[in-house]
Amino acid sequence: MSETKEIHSGGCLCGAVRYEVRGPLRDVVNCYCGMCQKLHGGFGPHSKADKADLVITEDRGLRWYESSTRARRGFCGLCGSSLFWEPVAQPGTGILAGSLDQPSGLKTIGHIFVGEKADFTEVAGSAPQFEGSSEGRLEGDAL
Repeated sequence: MSETKEIHSGGCLCGAVRYEVRGPLRDVVNCYCGMCQKLHGGFGPHSKADKADLVITEDRGLRWYESSTRARRGFCGLCGSSLFWEPVAQPGTGILAGSLDQPSGLKTIGHIFVGEKADFTEVAGSAPQFEGSSEGRLEGDAL
């Protein structure tokens, strides 16, 4: 029996950044923190993959912004698309779910930092909600 490896692809709006995830993706966690509001205009729908499984196949537009001492954010410097959230001390990289090629096969499994959500934002669905971080309590957060 041969073992097949999951491969998901994605990229930015203009094509100057393309990537593949050569392994499993965590389902989507919607983040409503103040930084995600500023960056995405409301909330950030993040998947996650092991850093070792993320392969950049086109990087001419890839730029990184150190948004805090604990993480940096990857985006396209040409079209402005948000792509990644990469924590320094964790083995996983957050991937903006909207940057994945469709169909992704992902579903929403939780909502974090709902205590910071913008007043115009409504949290929909029955997935668990956390006032702050989920503290790793959602499936796949260990990445």
